[in-house]
Amino acid sequence: MLTVLTPSYDRARTLPRLFDSLLRQASMDFEWLVVDDGSTDETAALVDGFATRAPFAVRRVFQSNGGKHVAVNTGVDQARGDWIFIVDSDDWLPDNALQVVTAALQPVKDDAGVVGLCFRKTDALGRVLGRECADLPVPWAAAPTQAGRRVRGDLAYVFRRKAMAAVPFPVIPGEKFVPDQYAWNRIGDQGTILFYLDRAVYRCEYLEDGYTRNFSIHLRRNPRGFFLFYAAQIRREPHFVDKLKAAVRCAQCLAYRAARRVRTDGMEG
Repeated sequence: MLTVLTPSYDRARTLPRLFDSLLRQASMDFEWLVVDDGSTDETAALVDGFATRAPFAVRRVFQSNGGKHVAVNTGVDQARGDWIFIVDSDDWLPDNALQVVTAALQPVKDDAGVVGLCFRKTDALGRVLGRECADLPVPWAAAPTQAGRRVRGDLAYVFRRKAMAAVPFPVIPGEKFVPDQYAWNRIGDQGTILFYLDRAVYRCEYLEDGYTRNFSIHLRRNPRGFFLFYAAQIRREPHFVDKLKAAVRCAQCLAYRAARRVRTDGMEG
């Protein structure tokens, strides 16, 4: 079984769109697991209502607000599927998405060396994000950092649950965000990730209060989480310029962390 995992915080206004897209799937061999990250809106009643009328399993797990990365950890622990497809609460799927995913899983599901599959994302109008990659083989075996540099656009990952469970996101007191790529890279260290860059299975919309539009704010609020990612990228990036960019981000994180410490000490004083 495939688990569609959706971390959600106060997204009652967008969850119906995702649910409707799941109802339209050509394949129903999946469960939808919503990890409610301490929502204060109508998320609980909404998802519980979905569960009463869906032709697939719908489950909601509640946790105190800890951030998306903690919600993903919870979802991995609670998932019943062998494979996990993370779909954010403000995004949705084209009608054939899960059929495409399950078809790609069939030849590799028993190959323990394959830890993940990856597909393209599109915007709300169906336009593929990032560069065209017609020159690459299908599937293409690559690491997330390598693929990200080639595509230059968001990608839709499906990971083996055991591989995700082996390298959970770090939980940092006082912070609520660790970049996804930090964990995806560590999953890729365990085995092969196959990229199907000729197939789009995910549609996304960048909301005003979402991560993409508020990168700088997240960086200031979560310097230790971002430092973990950028420090690891210094080693992973093959080119000097990219290593230098990661080092500059590390310096930013250290500066934000020091500034936070000064503010905390001042408040205590």
